[in-house]
Amino acid sequence: MSRRLEKIIRTIRDVVSNAIENQLSDPRIRGMSSITHIELANDLSAAKIYLSVLCDSKKDQELTCHAINNAKGFIRSRLASVLTTRSCPALTFCLDDSLKKGLETIRILDQLQEEEVKRKAMAKEENEQELTVEAPDEE
Repeated sequence: MSRRLEKIIRTIRDVVSNAIENQLSDPRIRGMSSITHIELANDLSAAKIYLSVLCDSKKDQELTCHAINNAKGFIRSRLASVLTTRSCPALTFCLDDSLKKGLETIRILDQLQEEEVKRKAMAKEENEQELTVEAPDEE
């Protein structure tokens, strides 16, 4: 990716984050939202913005994403005032579940590790019991 595209993506991330956090007052926006990834078309005509929304339920996440999508015209106007390009990309907001999937993967790995530790402890205990049973008593 070129430096120019990287700079534009950074600008989009900053402006959109600021608009969502400080300038939108929609009551449907719940919890904390953050931009996880931005896909920008090479011709700068479209930007797909992936959001991670931390709130209680999946319904609240979808409602928040829907509210932000409804405000994309406002956000795009804020972005157009900052960008120095001829046109401003059309914005599309999508929910990103990668953080949730990552946490679930970590939880599963931790659970597997705990089971492995328990299994090794049980095997060691069984091995020690076998050694004590097999050892002849010397008198």
